[in-house]
Amino acid sequence: MEYKNIFLQAVIYLVAAIVSVPIAKRLGFGSVLGYLIAGILIGPFALGLIGQDSKNIMQFSQFGVVMMLFLIGLELRPSLLWKLRSQIVGTGLLQVAGTTVLLTTAFVLLDFPLLQSVAIGMILSLSSTAIVIQIFTEKGWMQTSVGQSSFSILLFQDIAVIPIMFILPWLGSSTSHGALSSSIADKSIVGWLQPLIVIACITLLIGSGRYLLRSFFRYIAKAKIREIFTATALLVVIASALFMQSLGLSPALGTFLAGVMLAESEYRHELESDIEPFKGLLLGLFFIAVGAGINLDLVMQNPYLILKVLLVFILLKAVFLYAIAKIYKMSTQNGLLFAASLAQGGEFCFVLLSFSLEHQILPEALTDILIVVVALSMLITPLIILCYEKFLVSRFAAKENKKEYDEIDPRTKPVVIAGFGRFGQIVGRLLMAHQFKITVLDLDSEHIELVRKFGYKIFYGDASRIDLLHTAGLDKAKVFIIAIDDSEKALETAKLVRQHYPNLKILIRVRGRVQAYEFLKNDFTSIYREVLDSALTMGVDALQILGLPYEKAAQSAKIFRQYDESRLVHLSKIYQNEQDYIDETKKNRKYLEQVFNQDKENVSIDPTFL
Repeated sequence: MEYKNIFLQAVIYLVAAIVSVPIAKRLGFGSVLGYLIAGILIGPFALGLIGQDSKNIMQFSQFGVVMMLFLIGLELRPSLLWKLRSQIVGTGLLQVAGTTVLLTTAFVLLDFPLLQSVAIGMILSLSSTAIVIQIFTEKGWMQTSVGQSSFSILLFQDIAVIPIMFILPWLGSSTSHGALSSSIADKSIVGWLQPLIVIACITLLIGSGRYLLRSFFRYIAKAKIREIFTATALLVVIASALFMQSLGLSPALGTFLAGVMLAESEYRHELESDIEPFKGLLLGLFFIAVGAGINLDLVMQNPYLILKVLLVFILLKAVFLYAIAKIYKMSTQNGLLFAASLAQGGEFCFVLLSFSLEHQILPEALTDILIVVVALSMLITPLIILCYEKFLVSRFAAKENKKEYDEIDPRTKPVVIAGFGRFGQIVGRLLMAHQFKITVLDLDSEHIELVRKFGYKIFYGDASRIDLLHTAGLDKAKVFIIAIDDSEKALETAKLVRQHYPNLKILIRVRGRVQAYEFLKNDFTSIYREVLDSALTMGVDALQILGLPYEKAAQSAKIFRQYDESRLVHLSKIYQNEQDYIDETKKNRKYLEQVFNQDKENVSIDPTFL
């Protein structure tokens, strides 16, 4: 393709996005639907502004998938992965296995051959990570119980692509007995050995990345050239994609693993800041490519068959997802959102359908129909979510909530609290015990329902929305307490509130030192580490057990806290320089030992060292 044509298509893609997405947002449809509609309009089956070759379009969209999964992996910290471990394995396995069985049975009843039905069931059990993450992020649902459950299933589905790719060739008529490409697979190797080789290679990739990447990036960072640092990250991404492709697997899975490996690095935040500006655009281009790939001619030629397959697929998948939601005791409202969000097909479906065609598992005509069905399911998902918001949310709110909680009390209250979990509740109880009125916002509807049973007035809302904060009376409040669990979201909210209410006192809960450093760098000083007080209390008790009088133990804890908080500001300026940070921490620890050893009768600290 000539450069002129490449630039022309790039201009068409960008103009389509700029025109369609703002219109869609103003109409309340959301950005995802705007991108998809833009793709349909400029696609080869409508206005024909971009190439007639659908393969080129799908190759372009594959780039969007690759980069999107890298960014998701980059945000997937090991702590979050561990927190969601039971949901990932339990809920994810139940969803993929159960949906596969249900869809297989349905397609057999629709007179599809058994082995083809099994293949279709496995492929259509997957959902769209790109669409769900984008919609949930836009609407502030990612930190809710529904958001975490959906993310767990999506993550398991991404991992499940590996065994699905191993299983699919055995369902077809192809003589191939494995998923390895000829570039690395010796034809004499027995099929059952090939999955073991792939697993070993993936383990090697993860292990080497975990132990070598940090040193590699430390070496690159010493050059202090930002573009070289970004180029190194892209090299890791592309190399991981090529490695996975050489194994016969999706390159997108390789970039996902690369992102997870980089998530463990101290350079993750810098990588995110470098790549974040491109994240929304890359996802948008992916959605445009999906819309452009919808074959409208095929829809017109087989409207009944496509509609039948689409309805069977989405309805059965949604019903089973709702059943999972009830098994895990979600409310009816959350269960419907959970089912509506994940009922579509996903980007990996395109990869697996192409893979199935290549290995003669599914015929070309059926593959083309299924590609259209998956694309249409992705297209209607934003509409389903819109209908859920417009017609179901208000109805459930009116039915399940008492009238006194339907609207925020318009009377001025001196305190607004964002987040009412274990931390926010303690603060709120203390203030209410002193007869102070508070307004509480939280995003977890199930938690809200539970807390209300204890008589608390708490309202559903995203504290990062300035219009909602204004409705909550923040313009007349004396103090705003941010007690949400997500430190990144808390920082975003704090910046927004300071911008609109510069004179308002903001108190912020953080998990630990690293999170505190980020707030200090942004000139937020009223921060409270959630583990500090309880840890010091335990330390005082331990000192008493070891023989110190209570007064001396308590005084030591007071001195320790005073010194630790004073040094926090200094450490926030150097913590990204690992060696300097280590040296300073050792120096601080030695100084404290000297303070407590100098005069055990009168513990004090040199104010010049604070």
